[in-house]
Amino acid sequence: MRTRPIGSLDASVIGLGCNNFGKRLDERGTREVLDAALAEGVTFLDTADLYGAPNGESERLMGRALNGRRDAFVLATKFGHPGNQGPPSNARPENVRAALEASLKRLGVDHVDLYQLHMPDDEVPVADTLGALHEAVAAGLVREIGCSNFSAAQLDEAHEAAGDGPRFVSVQNEYSMMRRAPERDVLPACDRLGVAFLPYFPLLSGILTGKYRKDRALPEGTRVTGSDRWERLLTPETYDLIERLIDFARGHDRELIDLAFAYLLAHAPVASVIAGATTPEQIRRNARAGAWELNANELAEVRTILDEAGEVAPTS
Repeated sequence: MRTRPIGSLDASVIGLGCNNFGKRLDERGTREVLDAALAEGVTFLDTADLYGAPNGESERLMGRALNGRRDAFVLATKFGHPGNQGPPSNARPENVRAALEASLKRLGVDHVDLYQLHMPDDEVPVADTLGALHEAVAAGLVREIGCSNFSAAQLDEAHEAAGDGPRFVSVQNEYSMMRRAPERDVLPACDRLGVAFLPYFPLLSGILTGKYRKDRALPEGTRVTGSDRWERLLTPETYDLIERLIDFARGHDRELIDLAFAYLLAHAPVASVIAGATTPEQIRRNARAGAWELNANELAEVRTILDEAGEVAPTS
């Protein structure tokens, strides 16, 4: 497994999104997936204080599963999502301190490697949030800080507001071959500011795995099937693009899932592609996908296919 830097951290290029823990996976399932991740070199783990049911259950299950091997992983969590059903969750300094203390307790660790603001908070100056994060870094509770769902303008604002203190070393936004908005401005901002980019939904909830094909019934038991949010993306244009991408991958003795990861990793700011998993086999498959490195000509061919298709999976 290749690694890339996130600030001072060394992250596997394929990461594990831990939002299924405590939701679709119990303690045993969580441990089995983490066992497989470690065996495959998938050492970058990304969770959040609202993941799982009740909120924070992902962190609690991870804490028990990581006991005795915490240092084998690069551990990232997030705070400040307004959807959190627990205590008030925002970017105010007092909440930063309270949320971090709660996450450390649930995870059973004395520090997290990457602590991320989950959503921008328009009511709180980012300098105030950074001040509290600076204190956490100085206290040894956090190694690096990052953000999520930030625009290029918000990244610039945070960079200026950081002053001589710790800066956001990463931004975690949605990015896939079918949702390429970060290429317009956030990726260039990351290049300019030296910020690592962490894509989430790289497979668009499984649409880019190859399971969904033209003139075939929708597979049962998936996140897409039965969900209006996702099924509405399966238009004739989407299916046509999927077929073109599958043909390209097959021409290189690969599958669509390999191309989905390789395309994102071909963009320099991308450090680790965050993908969820509910089984050890999914972990192993994701890990294998991280081995394909597109050359310049291959990347140009894929971009042409995507440009010709236009926007087939618009965000809601």
